[in-house]
Amino acid sequence: MTITEVSSKFNISADTLRYYERIGLLPPVKRNTSGARDYTKRDCEWVHFIKCMRTAGLSIEILIEYVSLFQKGNSTIRERKNLLIEQRRQLAERIEEMKQVLERLDKKIDGYEDRVVKYEKKLKNNDMNRKGEIS
Repeated sequence: MTITEVSSKFNISADTLRYYERIGLLPPVKRNTSGARDYTKRDCEWVHFIKCMRTAGLSIEILIEYVSLFQKGNSTIRERKNLLIEQRRQLAERIEEMKQVLERLDKKIDGYEDRVVKYEKKLKNNDMNRKGEIS
C-alpha cells in the first residue's frame, strides 16, 4: 500500500506516518523501485497498534518507551503493563479533575442569573468607579 492509501485507511496524515517512522514507532517501511514507501500488512498492523495506543491516551513519549520495551522481548511484559497501569491512573486522575470542573460550571449555569450576573454587575461597577478615580 502507498502512504496515501495507509493515510486514508487509518485517518492519519502522511506527515504523521513519516514522523512515526522517523522516531522509531514504526519499523522502517520498505521502498519500492521508485523509492516510495510500500506498506505491508505488518506495517499496517503497526500503524493500527500505534493508533489504538494513541487513542487510549498514551503520549508519544510513553509510546516510544513502550515500543522500545516491546522490542526487547517478553522479559519486559511487566514493565509494559506497569506503563499502561500508570497511564490509566493518570487518566483517572484527569477525569476526576474534569468532573470537578464540570460540577463548578454546572453550578454557575444553574445560578447564572442570581449569582454570575450579579457578580458581573459588581465587577462592572468597580471598573466604573476606578475610571472615575483616574479621571
